[in-house]
Amino acid sequence: MDKYQNKYRIKSVRLPNYDYARAGLYFITICTKNREHYFGEIIDNEMQLSNIGVLADAFWYEIKQHSKNIDLHQFVIMPNHI
Repeated sequence: MDKYQNKYRIKSVRLPNYDYARAGLYFITICTKNREHYFGEIIDNEMQLSNIGVLADAFWYEIKQHSKNIDLHQFVIMPNHI
């Protein structure tokens, strides 16, 4: 029996002949649910991190402790996305 009965199946956006095991550079955006300002607020043109924003910042740097062969580049925390 198919657990989800194809209810959540979407068409793949992966390139058919690309080797995804190769090294690559990825641009990722993570948005909050309903675009709520969980990560902080911009006050006087400067991002003021909330407690959750401080955690997001710390967890970014922790990624290298959990994954091998990864290089982290620049990132920005905004009120409702990273």
